[in-house]
Amino acid sequence: MTVIDQTADVTAVAAETMRAARLTAPGATAVEPAALPQPGPGQVRIRVEGCGVCASNLTPWAGASWMTYPTEPGGLGHEGWGVVDAVGEGVDGFAVGDRVAALSYHAYAEYDLADASATVKLPESLAGQPFPGEPLGCAMNIFRRSDIRAGQTVAIVGIGFLGALLTRLAADAGARVIAISRRPFSLDVARQMGAHEVIPMDDHHAIIHRVKELTGGVMADRVIEAVGKQWPLDLAGELTKERGRLIIAGYHQDGPRQVNMQMWNWRGLDVINAHERDPEVYIEGIRMAVDAVASGRLDPTPLYTHRFPLDGLDDALNATRDRPDGFLKALVMNGSA
Repeated sequence: MTVIDQTADVTAVAAETMRAARLTAPGATAVEPAALPQPGPGQVRIRVEGCGVCASNLTPWAGASWMTYPTEPGGLGHEGWGVVDAVGEGVDGFAVGDRVAALSYHAYAEYDLADASATVKLPESLAGQPFPGEPLGCAMNIFRRSDIRAGQTVAIVGIGFLGALLTRLAADAGARVIAISRRPFSLDVARQMGAHEVIPMDDHHAIIHRVKELTGGVMADRVIEAVGKQWPLDLAGELTKERGRLIIAGYHQDGPRQVNMQMWNWRGLDVINAHERDPEVYIEGIRMAVDAVASGRLDPTPLYTHRFPLDGLDDALNATRDRPDGFLKALVMNGSA
């Protein structure tokens, strides 16, 4: 009788596959085997440690007319970090074993590919710390475009993960920060991140009146809208002083918006859409975030409030949508969550 040893074949097959999550239908995910991606020229392969969950995932999760299901393996995951485990031809500056954050797009998986030019090394001082580079880089780029300076009054409408980071950055710059949010938990976080005043986001006119009181009727030099909904956008415009700067950081992905252009004209507002699409700008923001966190200027660790395993992506998306008490940011982790 001939005995065939299949161990080597099984090992070889396992080495060429990975686990990856995909949206199979609105409100449904599955973790399935997928082909292990191979880096092409100029690319690195990353063994993903974890990936942040972005609110921009919620519209595809709910089911949008433009979505096609199932998504690609790992698709929608764009806040990943991990360790380089393979490099493609022509890659300089990265080696197997480097811990990195990357601008990649299939990071709800055990492995993902990224262009080397869209990858940032993490220093040893950040070893063991989660580092969702894309949203941290967004915060740095929004802060840069806000042109916040010492002595200004800055109102931040919406204190989630992004709003909390911007609160810390603005306070650190010497600005007087007024944080406005609907959840008591979020207002407590804003205080911890350096907000000088907090206002519940419950009554439109009461909020405007309170900011008038706090600013002697002048209103805020800078107002950052970080919610992505119509009412917070309306409110943010009302809170911005004449010749002030209104920064739109919220991601408005659920349809058109109306604005009070008469008021915007009358006040002569500078309106900044603080969203980036140039990968080089994204990566510069991630580099700035690495410097800020490594130096101790910014500590996002307390803001990572919920962690889920890869096969718990649906729970992570539901938490991001429902925002239970104590929620700010969900991470999907490979290995133990």
